[in-house]
Amino acid sequence: MKRRDLLKAGLLGGAGTMTALVARAGAARASDCAPRGTGDLGLVVERATGSVLIVETTGRSMLARIEGLGDLSHASAVFSRDERYAYVFGRDGGLTQIDLLGARIAKRIVQAGNAIGGAISDDGRLIAVSNYEPGGVRVFDAATLEPVVDIPAECGLPKLSKTVGLVDAPGRRFVYTLYDGGQIWMADFSGADLKSPRITRFADVGKLPYDAGITTDGRHYVAGLFGEDGLVHLDLWAESPKPRRVMSGYGRGEAPLPVYKMPHLEGWAMMGDRFLLPAIGRHELLAVDAASFSDIGRVAMHGQPIFAVSRPDGRHAWVNFAHPRNDTIEVVDAMSLKVIHTLRPGPAVLHMEFTPRGHEVWVSVRDADRVDVYDTQTFAKLAELPARKPSGILFTARAHRIGQ
Repeated sequence: MKRRDLLKAGLLGGAGTMTALVARAGAARASDCAPRGTGDLGLVVERATGSVLIVETTGRSMLARIEGLGDLSHASAVFSRDERYAYVFGRDGGLTQIDLLGARIAKRIVQAGNAIGGAISDDGRLIAVSNYEPGGVRVFDAATLEPVVDIPAECGLPKLSKTVGLVDAPGRRFVYTLYDGGQIWMADFSGADLKSPRITRFADVGKLPYDAGITTDGRHYVAGLFGEDGLVHLDLWAESPKPRRVMSGYGRGEAPLPVYKMPHLEGWAMMGDRFLLPAIGRHELLAVDAASFSDIGRVAMHGQPIFAVSRPDGRHAWVNFAHPRNDTIEVVDAMSLKVIHTLRPGPAVLHMEFTPRGHEVWVSVRDADRVDVYDTQTFAKLAELPARKPSGILFTARAHRIGQ
């Protein structure tokens, strides 16, 4: 090549020469590598350092660490339909698109002052983020992260309400709760004009709806109420959905305990014909009939449950607990509603995530700076992976779940 051609190619002269050479060398090495799928990939959130690990479950190994994601003290993520990208929602309002195969940040914006999670539409086109400050939901184009629409949570209060419990529902819809306003809103983007979604508001759903989940068929949206004993249920298949209280007064006559950490209803356990839900301020799970949403029993637990996560086949639920009893996991059997096994992985067990078919479970042990992997049949520990203050663990298998 002539000198001018080398200059045009970026391979000769100037401060960017070495960068260009390194980039091309890296590209060459990447092309020599065998192609890989994304079906066994996932993220581990390192909450204290604003970083995430890309992991693969087949070999139980870490592939890369991605840094520069801001405040991940209450982070969550969803995945694109093709499982190529992860979208990480940070507490500082950051929305980061990660290229899982390229092991890099593809795009990043800071869209609010305080965010609490998000969702991706069923067609993969839209990313919605639930915000505390300013209160409301903001929606973005999934490919570009360009803003689509801002939906302020205006509900007659002096300021905007915090929003929480955001899930995707079939038909390019998002459903979420207004914590301060005691409402549930549904934003329908099925029309041609994405900037003008149809908003349906359900008022008087109860005091302080703090979190919610949706069943895997997209029919039942259930929100927990922090301000009262009970839950609120919305049947999204109904021609005119109406919220109704369920499990009202489940703690009547009992003195509630101090709540050290809010339980998470998005981690509820769906187990055949029943749900297992964390009870606020109590050392128990609520067993709820999946058809009638009636109380069918309680499961006494080691501490205040945070996540009750169902193994994919629904036979067992793995449960972790709030401080100060957060070194323990209990496994509950769906048939007997009894604890059948107890593990003590170590200090501050924060999250559990099953591999797609449920043969293994990954557990974050924050204060031991590691992730443990267990066999879900024998309960034997299979591996340990070092991680910096790990919290959330999310696998790409979530890309095909409603309300992921």
